[in-house]
Amino acid sequence: MSVDRDHVLRSAAALLTRRSTATMDEVAKAAGISRATLHRQFAGRDALVRALEALGIAECEAALDAARLDDGPASDAVRRLVRALEPAAGLLAFLYTENQLFEGEEQNAGWSQLDERISALFRRGQLEGEFRIDLTPAWLAEALFGLLASGVWMVQSGKGAPKDFQHMIVELLLGGALRRPGPPPGPQRSA
Repeated sequence: MSVDRDHVLRSAAALLTRRSTATMDEVAKAAGISRATLHRQFAGRDALVRALEALGIAECEAALDAARLDDGPASDAVRRLVRALEPAAGLLAFLYTENQLFEGEEQNAGWSQLDERISALFRRGQLEGEFRIDLTPAWLAEALFGLLASGVWMVQSGKGAPKDFQHMIVELLLGGALRRPGPPPGPQRSA
């Protein structure tokens, strides 16, 4: 019997997005295969998580391409990006919590490439006078990932409506990132 690897990965992603501590037995059941078949595809949880990482990076790259980051005002590109990332946001939220993906020499270079593309969008917004310059592009990129993860968790817990996902993320991010008239706010100093 041939195993559809993409089906197994997507089933695992859907389960782990809802329950990040699911066991390999539960992943196999969700994919409709035996644990032995799952183990032949992925030697263990780490191998499965690494395969999910590759899927998540590929989906992010596709979303970045679909969002046309260089077209129009940067704030419009951010809106398109959040819309394009929404289908992969659950997987990204799961990956965001997998610390081993972001530590040591084994870190996938794909994350750095994604960070650079998103940072470039925020940098463009700063250079065009649309975004605040006191927040680094890297900080804004991390804030975007953090808000995506938080949005997924809010929706999954029932504390937020799926239809509000894009609006909540974009408005909170841009509400803090957009440049306002006058001097940029600085750190609060006590008297």
